[in-house]
Order: sequence, then C-alpha cells, then structure tokens
Amino acid sequence: MKDYNAFREEVRSFLAEALTPDLVRAGELTTSVFSDFEAALKWHKILHEKGWVAPDWPEEYGGPGWDINERYIFQEECKLANAPTVVMMALQMLGPLLMHYGTEEQKAYYLPRILSGEDMWCQGYSEPGSGSDLASLKTSAVRDGDDYIVNGTKIWTSMAQHSNRIFCLVKTNKEVKPQAGISFLLIDLDTPGITIDEIISLDGHVEQCQVFFDNVRVPVANLIGEENDGWSVAKYLLEFERGGHNFTIDIKKQLAKLRKQARKVKARDGKPKLQDPVFRHRLAEAEIEAMALEQTELRIKGALNAGGNPGALSSLVKCVGTELGQRFNELSVDAVGQAVTPYHADSLNPRYEGKGPVPGYALTTMAEYINNRAATIYGGTAEIQRTIIAKQILKL
Repeated sequence: MKDYNAFREEVRSFLAEALTPDLVRAGELTTSVFSDFEAALKWHKILHEKGWVAPDWPEEYGGPGWDINERYIFQEECKLANAPTVVMMALQMLGPLLMHYGTEEQKAYYLPRILSGEDMWCQGYSEPGSGSDLASLKTSAVRDGDDYIVNGTKIWTSMAQHSNRIFCLVKTNKEVKPQAGISFLLIDLDTPGITIDEIISLDGHVEQCQVFFDNVRVPVANLIGEENDGWSVAKYLLEFERGGHNFTIDIKKQLAKLRKQARKVKARDGKPKLQDPVFRHRLAEAEIEAMALEQTELRIKGALNAGGNPGALSSLVKCVGTELGQRFNELSVDAVGQAVTPYHADSLNPRYEGKGPVPGYALTTMAEYINNRAATIYGGTAEIQRTIIAKQILKL
C-alpha cells in the first residue's frame, strides 16, 4: 500500500527547493492556460531533470509511472505552490496519441524530444470559417511521391511563435464525405513555405497566431495513423485535450483566492463581502458543483489508469469545468468591485518592476475573467460538447 501522505511531502519538499522566486512570480501572474513562456520552459527543464515533466506518461516512455492518486497530488501541489504551467500541447495531447497511433520509429524519435523540451508543438486544427466544425477544414495535402504537398492556413494556433513543430489536420481526399477524407500530419515549422503571423491581442500581447502553408513538402513518414483516417486520430487526441485537464484543481485555487478577496473587500454596509448573504449563497452553489465535477474528473483518471481513454466524459468535464470556472471569475469580479477596472497589462509581466495601479489581491482578476471567456470556445465549443453528451452519453 502506497503512502500518499509521504508522497505529498516529497512533492512539497521538491517544489520548495526547485521553485525559484521568478518562477513563483510567473505562476502567480498566470491568467490563462499559458504561463510566461520563458518561465514555462525553465520549469519544463527542471521537471525533466527530476523525471516528473510528464506525470501521466507510463515509465516505458519516460514518465514517472505514477498512479492516479500520485498524479493528482502532484498537479494539486504544483498549483498551490504557484508553479508556472508548462506548455502542454505535446505532453498532454500529442504524446499519448503517439503512444497509441504512432509507429515505433515515430515514438522513438518524437517522445524523447517532447520530454526534453527540445521540440515545442502547437496544434493545427482550426481554420478561418472552420473552428469547432473541423470536418469543414480546407487545408489540403496532395500526395507527390514520398511527400505530401500542403496548402492552406490554420488560425488561433496557440504558442506557434514559440514552437518548432505543428500537428495538423489536412484534407487528403475531397471526393468522400468530409470526415472520411482527413489525415493527421506532423510538420516541421522550419520547412520552406511556412509563414507564421502573430495575432496581437487587445492587451498588446501574443498568444495566438495564424500559420500559412504554401506548397509545403511534408514526408509521408510524418503521417500518423492511416491516410484519410485522421478523423479517428483527431477525436482520440481531443479526448485528452478536453478531459486531461484537472479543472477542479484550478477551481480550488480560484476558490481560495476568492475567499481572501471577499474577506478583504468591504460591502456597502461596511462588512466583508464574504458576509453578504446573497454572495455567500452564490458561492455555496458554485462550490457544490465543483465537488460534483471533481468526482467526474476522478472517474476519468480512473479510466486512464486502467488503460482506457476518457471517452464522452471528457466532453462533460470540459463543458462543466469551463463554465464553472467562468462563474468563479464572475464571483471574483463581484467581490473585488471597482479595483478591477484600471488597465495594467504591463504589470502582469513577471519581469515588470514598477508599481501597478491596482491592489495586489485584484492584480489578475480582470485578466483572468476576460481570458477565460474563451474557455467555452477553444477545444470545442460548449454547444459541440453538449451535442456529444446528448449522443454518446444520453443516447438521444
């Protein structure tokens, strides 16, 4: 019988020693699913040296071989210690997909490079006019000997400006129904014919990009799975994108921060916001839903631990987790009040040394609220998730 309390103490001791002040600062200022890239890469290297960078991977592929409880403890303690978030596109999504669909040559080449951080991957799914409806994508790949010739564009490509590789859905057969003519390719972003345009957000920062492909030659050896069966490959990967995230851990941290805010800020009657009966009722309702969500997440982790995959439950967790996270954001904005209104994007940079225009307890509140509005869109919209739930779980 494993001693999980001892394991938790081991994790805490490691985090206390390995997390430098600059890394903690980057973690504290993380307002989206991505931390500051420099900090994220530095933390990735530290975790790789320890052997803990891929907590969900089996030992045979370089993971620590942890069970479901150890993985949950590790992720929870990292969040509570304000560790920055490593870039997860490859670790959480592409890695497990390669283990399932990749050839032995593909696994031997790519998996170690993912673990070391030598390769940074972005996801080439969405296109202009083709977001959650992936079957309508237009980017084409035409076979030419031992290569595919790829033409088209991908948009909302997170962290492409920091990546050297991209995994893409491409159209390889236009004569069949849309889902039947898609393939899954791995593409080196240094290949001639690829252009990456950064999309500058309203706050002046770049998190998304548009990637253009102009007669890009991609070796057929970079095909994952069978040609024209990319729809099956993509659905498998999306289950890990939607169900591999521990929303409950994020929400627990949100809750702890929210309670501090509500104790500090005074309501109109001069009492702390946390004593307001209407606010307390809304908070209690959200907490109860968070408890229910945690049980569903643990069911998914149990399925993964037994060698299965999340299945349609990943859509349930993605839908509930993102919407519940938005409710906690709204409660936080309500608790903080007018302190969230000043514009202060510069002070969210971990290397900023000036004094911000808002109190410390409100520093990330509005940025988190605004950024998290996208959570019910990316990774498949809430409407798409409800359709999957209706068909696969409720059998409607």
